[in-house]
Amino acid sequence: MTAEIPVSHTSAFIDGFTVFVLAIFIGYHVIWKVTPALHTPLMAVTNAISAVVIVGALVAAGPEPMRLSTVLGALAIALAAVNLFGGFLVTQRMLDMFKKKR
Repeated sequence: MTAEIPVSHTSAFIDGFTVFVLAIFIGYHVIWKVTPALHTPLMAVTNAISAVVIVGALVAAGPEPMRLSTVLGALAIALAAVNLFGGFLVTQRMLDMFKKKR
């Protein structure tokens, strides 16, 4: 007979919060260590990730009745869209800097 150890909501929150804080810390250090030559390709990848976020947010904000998940999904769509289109504009400006002037 095995005894299961109950997982409390508090420990699940602590686990999730720990991952969140570590992701912020690692993300900060990864972004600031990138050389300028790699910035434009990474912006393109970031834009692709934002597109995936928009698809997930569309699913969350789906045709369900108005709930918290619907509101948060709509907010995620708006923020990811700003990030996506802004990222494309910045990437385009950076690429234009490398073109020869006529």
